[in-house]
Formats: sequence, structure tokens, C-alpha cells
Amino acid sequence: MFVRALPLIAAFMPLIGINIAYWIGANNEVLPSCIPYLDGCTSISSTGRYPPGDRLFRAILLPQAAVLAFTWYFSVLWLNTLKPAVRRGTPVLVAGVVGALALVLYVSYLASNDPFYEVMKTYGIYFYFGGTALAQLLLSLSLERSFLQRAMVWVTVTPWLLGLLNFAQKALLGSLNSNENRIEWIASLLMQVWFVMLWIAWRRTGFTLRVKTN
Repeated sequence: MFVRALPLIAAFMPLIGINIAYWIGANNEVLPSCIPYLDGCTSISSTGRYPPGDRLFRAILLPQAAVLAFTWYFSVLWLNTLKPAVRRGTPVLVAGVVGALALVLYVSYLASNDPFYEVMKTYGIYFYFGGTALAQLLLSLSLERSFLQRAMVWVTVTPWLLGLLNFAQKALLGSLNSNENRIEWIASLLMQVWFVMLWIAWRRTGFTLRVKTN
């Protein structure tokens, strides 16, 4: 039962934790008050940089890395039961675990202003989003065609398109923090929505884990 709930935990644990951390920051007037998905008044990183919400941010996202790693592991097992001949399981697992490890790197160095740690934090966030989004895309493309599969692909592709849009607006208009923040919040939300879709896919295929003892 716990294994089948992993995608839901991966979806809602960071979603709830980050939004509560932001609310704590805004309520304590260390963060601007707005709807960040629409206004882009602050970044996700800012919710984990200032006390007292930073404690909740770390308490949620560090365990989230382990949840993600296990979710990708069991997703590959599930994929192999559906399509034993498909060999996309290993790339999915590698990309997903890289993303999970990068999340640890990002959260660990988030509050530091040292130049070296700034670099580590930047690489951490890029590899987290990139690895997780790539694993989601590879797994989605490995599934049988259906309405759910197409929805999973589009939900996965959209953050990539938003990322390209962010790079384009930076190149053409310079750094527009509100647009960049808005894209970050929306892309993160879509990544969590994908895990809910994964949970639905697991349920529809009757995915179960059997433990054999001799």
C-alpha cells in the first residue's frame, strides 16, 4: 500500500510544504505577499532561504529526494511489467536519481552566499529540474498510447517549453525576475501534477509489489 502511494507523496509533499513555507514567510513579512503562480513576486528558492519558513522547506525537500529515488525505482519495475522488451527503464532511473541527488545538493547549499556554494546551488537546481523532467518525459513516451499517456507527455513537455521561454526572454529582454519566478512556480506545479498522473496510471494497471520468501 505504501509503495503504491509513493507518486502521491512525491506530488503533494513538496507542493504542500513549499506553499506553507511561503505562507509562513509572507505572514512574517520576510517575503512579499502575492499569488506567486500568477504574480511571480518571489522565487521558490526564497521560501527556503529566510526563517522561519526555511526550516520547513528543508524538512520537506530533503526527504523528498529519497521519495523521488524510490518512486523512480518502482516506476522502472512497473514499466518492465508492462513492456519487458522496452529498454528505457535504465535511462529513466538514471535521470530520476540524478534529479533526486541534485535536489539534495540544491537544498543543502540554498542559504549560503559563498561563490562556490552559489555555483553548487545553481547546478543543483538545474540538474534537479532537468533530471526529473527528463525522467518524466522518457517514462511517458514508453507507455501505451492513451488519453492519460498523452496528457502525461504534454504536462512533461510544458516545463521544457517554459524553460526555453525563460531563456529567450532573458536573451531578448534581460532578467525579468517576475516572469522567471512565475515560470518557475508553474513548471514546479506541473511536475507535481505529473506524479498524480503516474499514480493514476499505476492504479489503472493494477500495479502491486509482491515479496517472496523462501
